[in-house]
Amino acid sequence: MIPGAFTNTEMRSDHRLVAGMVSAGSRVLDVGCGDGLLLHHLALNKNVDARGIELSREGVAACVAKGLAVIQGDADTDLADYPDDCFDFVILSQTLQATRQPRVVLEQMLRIGRNAIVSFPNFGHWRIRANLMFQGRMPVTDNLPDTWYNTPNIHFCTIRDFVALAEELNARIVRADALNAAGKPVAVQLPWWFWNLLGEQGIFWLERGK
Repeated sequence: MIPGAFTNTEMRSDHRLVAGMVSAGSRVLDVGCGDGLLLHHLALNKNVDARGIELSREGVAACVAKGLAVIQGDADTDLADYPDDCFDFVILSQTLQATRQPRVVLEQMLRIGRNAIVSFPNFGHWRIRANLMFQGRMPVTDNLPDTWYNTPNIHFCTIRDFVALAEELNARIVRADALNAAGKPVAVQLPWWFWNLLGEQGIFWLERGK
């Protein structure tokens, strides 16, 4: 049994959007699930078959305390152990940039799941560009809070970079959102280059190509 309940306001802004994309009763794997807050919400409110992988022992312990089926594992290596099509949704939230092989991770997600949902900090945001241009230093922001020498992030990308990768993998973009500094969606009618400037985060729902 999944204990406890919490309000939607406790969730990160990207988690609220991701939760809205997941179908009720579906099979879900959250890769890099942290303390399990998103999985907990999905299990409680959407009755999903919730599974997770988390690298840190502290995160796994927090998930297990919530009654979640989460194992300790590494997205770069352990997704290969899952059979094809064993999940309806595979989620990777704010973790892609910390993987050693982001393209391979995304390929594996689309192999084991019919749908992949990915959120990531956008390195093309205007504040980051301005920081590099005027200060000449790697930025420290709310979405990228660590200094360059103490960060788990090793593969930064922009929204346009991610769109290009999705095209290379022949993945169909079912839905895309960009969030501004306040966690609110950037206007959907704007072109990609505008999202690249104004979006602090990108959130993409991908479907495996035919």
